[in-house]
This record gives sequence, structure tokens and C-alpha cells, in this order.
Amino acid sequence: MIHGVVILLWLGLCALQDMHQRQIANGLTLGGALLALIYLSWAGATWLGAPAGEGGWAFAVALLLTLPGYVLGRFGAGDVKLLAALALASSLDALLWSLIGAAVVQSGWVLIHQRFSRGKAEQPWKTSKKQPFAPAVLSGFLFYWLWIH
Repeated sequence: MIHGVVILLWLGLCALQDMHQRQIANGLTLGGALLALIYLSWAGATWLGAPAGEGGWAFAVALLLTLPGYVLGRFGAGDVKLLAALALASSLDALLWSLIGAAVVQSGWVLIHQRFSRGKAEQPWKTSKKQPFAPAVLSGFLFYWLWIH
């Protein structure tokens, strides 16, 4: 139980930073990945208790799913590192459900934003049109942790 709460807090910090700065610091993403990798090596399991091999597969799948998006400009580097760290700390199920939940939340947010911003001038202080993705990942992981797990 506490392990999931720690991941939720970490994802919450990443989400807050992504919302405010439109990027996630390497200290949060790479630091989280390094801690997850150390724990994985020491305990032989991920932070959420999945076997080490599953954490490795989750990491590979995270890269397989996010690197093409990064190359195409759909994902930022912080998003790729965030999902890779989440994969090392959790399981393939947690990663995939987090991504599914994130896709639903992100799509809903885009639709709502489009509906309510029709005819309004863009706000000049917005520095990026890219929507922060970490809050959606947080929502997806929360869904996984509360309902699927």
C-alpha cells in the first residue's frame, strides 16, 4: 500500500512541475529511475512487487511506445523518462493501464479545451501549446491503483 502512495506522490510532483513549467526536471525523472533500478537490483523485484523480469519488460515496452512519439514530437523527453521510471518501479500492467488512463484523460482534456476555447483569442502568456502529460499519467496510475490493482 505505501509503495503505491510513494509512486503517487512522485507522479504528483512530476505533474505539478509539468503543469507549471511544461517540462519535468531530470532530478525527478532520472532520479526516480535510478532509485527504481537500485531497488530492482537489490530486492529482485520492482517497487510494487513485480518480478525483476517484468520490470525489465515494462521498461522495454515504455521505450517502445514512447520513443517513436518523441521522435515525431508528440512526447517530450521528460515524458519518455517519466514512463521509463514508472515502468522500472511498477509492472507491465501498471504501465499499460497508466498509459490507457492517460490517453483517456488527455483526449478528454483536449476535447473540453477545444469546445470552450472556440472563438476566444489565444492567451499570449502561454509559452507552449503542448499539454502537460504527467498529470494525465498521474490520473491513469491513480485509476490503476484504486480500481485495477
